[in-house]
Amino acid sequence: MSARRPQVPEDTVAHLRAICLVLPETREEQAWVGTRWRVRTHTFAHVLMLGDGWPPAYARAAGTDGPACILTFRSWDREFAPPELAHPPFFRPGWFPDMVGMVMPAAVDWQGVASLLAMSYRVLAPKKLADLIVEA
Repeated sequence: MSARRPQVPEDTVAHLRAICLVLPETREEQAWVGTRWRVRTHTFAHVLMLGDGWPPAYARAAGTDGPACILTFRSWDREFAPPELAHPPFFRPGWFPDMVGMVMPAAVDWQGVASLLAMSYRVLAPKKLADLIVEA
């Protein structure tokens, strides 16, 4: 029995695409669920929809069965850095010590998301590429 899974709204993917693809050597690809953006072999952003408790690992980590749009990215260290990442809508998925998840709110602060994804990119990109990113 196969249920149709909810898809990330196209406008959300379009906003994330505009943020991610301006970063050096970044590419977009379909992930096992949702869409991810990578620098070389490292995923620095991944967006997916949670629905009816699927995918279960994300549902457990986010503390919801959905529907919810989930964005994951990397932080500077195993602590919640910056500190505002320690509170909802943020959560720790647990499969990488520096990974942070975010339940995307209805009204997204795209400038804030861009800053978080630039941080994630700098965490995973080779130093030569990371040094090209200037914080706005």
